Amino acid sequence: MTMAKPQKKYVLGKDVDLDREVVRDKNGKRITSKRAEKIAQEVISQVVGRPSLTGPAKVSPEIKARVPEKLKVALEREAKRQGQTTSALIRQVLQEYLDTA
Repeated sequence: MTMAKPQKKYVLGKDVDLDREVVRDKNGKRITSKRAEKIAQEVISQVVGRPSLTGPAKVSPEIKARVPEKLKVALEREAKRQGQTTSALIRQVLQEYLDTA
């Protein structure tokens, strides 16, 4: 059995003035402050994690509630029976309740 090499931990270094110092990407293209800003904006705009329920590039709000253990177990059991996540079942039931309120 072969063991995977441990990943190197990134160590934050000193700030670099990209307009004065020459820094290149893996393809040899120079990274300027303007290009670094563009790269940062592209990374920030990428969807990370699960898709938003609110809209593209928007954070979906989260609701937390404490429940008795029996209710949590029943929720998990029913979600599994229906083949969906507990979050999806909670959203469904909450929406159905609010639609009839």
